[in-house]
Parts: sequence; C-alpha cells; structure tokens
Amino acid sequence: MESPLRTTMLLGLSALSLAFGLPAARAAEVKKPLNVLFILSDDLRPELGTYGHPVVKTPNIDALAASGVRFDRAYCQYPLCNPSRTSMLNGRYPVTTGVVGNRSWVGKDHPEFVSLPKYFKQQGYTTLRSGKVFHGGIDDYEAWTEGGDPKTTPGVDRGGPQAANPPAETSKSQIREAAKASDQRRDRRSDSIIVIPGDGDDVGDGRVANRAIQMLGENKDGPFFLACGFSKPHSPPEAPQRFFDLYSTDQVVLPPDFASRPTPPPGIPAASVRANSDLFIGRDASEQEAREVTRAYWASLSWMDYNVGRVIAELDRLGLRENTVIVFWGDHGYHLGEKGRWSKAGSLFETGARIPFIVVAPGAAGNGRPAPRVVQALDIYPTLVDLAGLPPVEGLQGRSLTPLLANPNTAWDHPAYTVWAETGVINGATVRNERYRYAEWTGPKGGPILFDLANDPHELKNLADDPAHAEVRKELSQLLHEHLKLGKK
Repeated sequence: MESPLRTTMLLGLSALSLAFGLPAARAAEVKKPLNVLFILSDDLRPELGTYGHPVVKTPNIDALAASGVRFDRAYCQYPLCNPSRTSMLNGRYPVTTGVVGNRSWVGKDHPEFVSLPKYFKQQGYTTLRSGKVFHGGIDDYEAWTEGGDPKTTPGVDRGGPQAANPPAETSKSQIREAAKASDQRRDRRSDSIIVIPGDGDDVGDGRVANRAIQMLGENKDGPFFLACGFSKPHSPPEAPQRFFDLYSTDQVVLPPDFASRPTPPPGIPAASVRANSDLFIGRDASEQEAREVTRAYWASLSWMDYNVGRVIAELDRLGLRENTVIVFWGDHGYHLGEKGRWSKAGSLFETGARIPFIVVAPGAAGNGRPAPRVVQALDIYPTLVDLAGLPPVEGLQGRSLTPLLANPNTAWDHPAYTVWAETGVINGATVRNERYRYAEWTGPKGGPILFDLANDPHELKNLADDPAHAEVRKELSQLLHEHLKLGKK
C-alpha cells in the first residue's frame, strides 16, 4: 500500500511536468519526494554579484542564481524581521496576520494558521531548523522535527508552547532597566564593526552552517525540509579579517541621496523617512564613516555567502542536488545611507522593500534565466507546496511561481504590497508594479508618493501631484486601498 506522502508525490508529477515542460515519462522517473533546502539571510539587500553589483563578492549565491531563476523584482511585505518572516512563513499579508512588530506571535490570534514548515511536517517530511527562521524567541516550536526552540522572549505577545521554565512576571522597574540596557547596546552597536578572530567557522553563522551540514548528513535519505537561517549581514557588521580584506573604502560609492542623518528629499513627505534603528543611532554619519560601515556590511555579507557555499557543497557531496529544491531569500531590504538612513524599519522605498530571491528547482525550464516580473515573499509558501506536489493549502494569499520557473518572462500582472505600522496601527503602505512605486503615509507629516522607477531608480522625484501621472496615481491608489481592506475582513 502506498504511503500518503508517496501518493501525494505521484499525483504532483503531472503538475511538475506541466510547470517545467518535462515529458510525463521524464517526470515519472522521479522516485522520491523533492527535498527542500531553504536558505535565509537577515537585512540583506540585493547588493550581490548576481544582481549586478560591480564590487561585492558573493560567488556561492551567484552560482545558485546561475543554476536557477533569479527574481529581479521581489519584495517583502513588511520591512522588519518578525512581520516579514511571519507573512512569508504563513503565506498571508501583514494586514491579515496582524503581526506588525518584533514581539508578536501569530499563533496567539490565529491558531488556525499552519506555517510552511509545519505543513511539510504534517505531510510526512522531516522538518529541520538551523539558525534564524522565525524571529528570535518566537519560533514555531511544533513546526520542527528537530531544531525548534520554545518561545522565550520576555514580554512577547505569544501563544503556543513556552519555555520549560518561563520567566517570572516582569516588574515595571525591570522593564525600564531592560529598556535602558537595550538602548545602551544599540548605541554601542551603532558604532561597532567586529572582526571575528580566526576563520569564523565556530561562531555565529559559521555554527549555523555547521549544524545545517550535520542535519543534511543525518537526514540524507529524506524527504526533508531544512531551513538554514543566517543572521548576517544584520548589524553589527562582522566577519573574519579575510572578508574585510576583499574590500577597501575607496571602492565605496555613496548614494546620490546620502545624508549625514535621515533626510527626506525635497517634495517627499517626512513621514516616509524614519529615524535610524540599526546603525548611526542618534548621531551623524560622516562620509568616511559611511564608507567604513558599508565596507563592513560587504565583508559581513561575503562571510554569509561563504557559509552558504559550505552548506551547498555538502548537499552536492551527498548527491542530493538533483532531488532538492533550493530557495535563497532575504527577509527585507536595507538602507546604506540612502536618504540618510541606516536601517530597514519604516522604509517603504525600493531600498527597504526589495529583496534577493532565488529558486533552484530540479528540471525547471527557466533555470539559468532571470525573472523580471514583480513577485512577493508570501509567494514562497504556495510555490514550495506546488513543487513538492502536495495538496494546496486553503487561505494562502500568495501565488505559486511555477509558471515563472518554467518561463521567467511569462505574463504576470500581480503587484507587490508592503506596509508599515506605528504603535500597532498601519500608517504607511505601498504598491509596486513593474514600473512604478506608489505609497501613502497618514498623519500631519504624511502624504502620497509616486516614483517612476524606470526613470528615477534612486526615488528622488515625487510625481504624485504631477498631472501627467494622475491616472497612474488613481489606479495604484485604488489597488492600495483594496489591499488594506483585507485587514478588515
């Protein structure tokens, strides 16, 4: 008698054949369910060799892109770690999940949601976690066969399994002291560039790679869903010395809208340029300091790329490449001095919302070609379900990208949405199609913003009040307001 997983996989073969342009006989040669290797990076803007950066060295990610489909217009749904990851891992927009901060657990208000790894676990996969996948202290513990953590973040609005010994109720004075200590750490972090002693293989992202490599070896017979979450280049920028040696500050070209501190360009609402929350907190950034921190960011992401290469090398050594879908994803964008910002939080600009995203699916006809279409992070969930030949999941708000994996240039008229909230209330939202980005900010310092990315890639000229673009603004504003209504249903 066939196992449920085996039966589901066989039913999915025709879908694979259709999506990838494979003859049915070729698809039938697949004897095992596809494994999934999902690699995540934190605070990574698409500043990589494969995305055309002339200086940054990322040979391992570049090689992945060359063997799969690189999405050139991919966007997060929220420019902050927990809301972005919650949206992607549950396949629903932030206006639906209600998660708009780093201390909220989606399972509290929506226990009916089944996260991406939990769904694969329910379908018979061994689900494995190494590193940061959900947000720190807010892991979906029950989603993992191995590697899950109980929720431990003090003060987090959480549901589901807790730590075995939860902390005692926190007093107001303890909260104030914790906040003060956090501010002090943030101040130090804003000035810190860390050189890791030695080769770095036994600390931070090196340890994450080590654990992922171990998990691959222990579960090579599959089927597995392995999520490997690297924390770099999240601040503070850090790497072993050899990665700093790849770059010099002379190679850093500051952006045309560089400023010493957050500064909206003329004609752009002040609400759109929030204070820094990662680097240069509460102080100016000189041009030389900006170059030094950018160099450190590059070193940090090159170290992350090195660790990506270590994991992929083990996958290849075990002979698993031909039967494994590989996804590489960054959780949101990041400013490196654009508009005086050194953070992601609150940015609805292209720099804050655009992400690196690569899919390597065995046999996909589009492998080796870039996809210029607009896609969203929450498309990952239905795409992986589709590729694995598993039953569709009801309620997902993303779309399977298998048509674009078959033909990256196929027609695809689906815009991307990103929102931001202050004190739990959404006060900024943006919609992106292939040419334009339109945003609306509420409040006395808010207003509409329209950028023509084809002619203004640095987003310096607000066309919202330009009569020549009135119809574009009207159309995109209607789309944006329809999107926001999802949170009221």
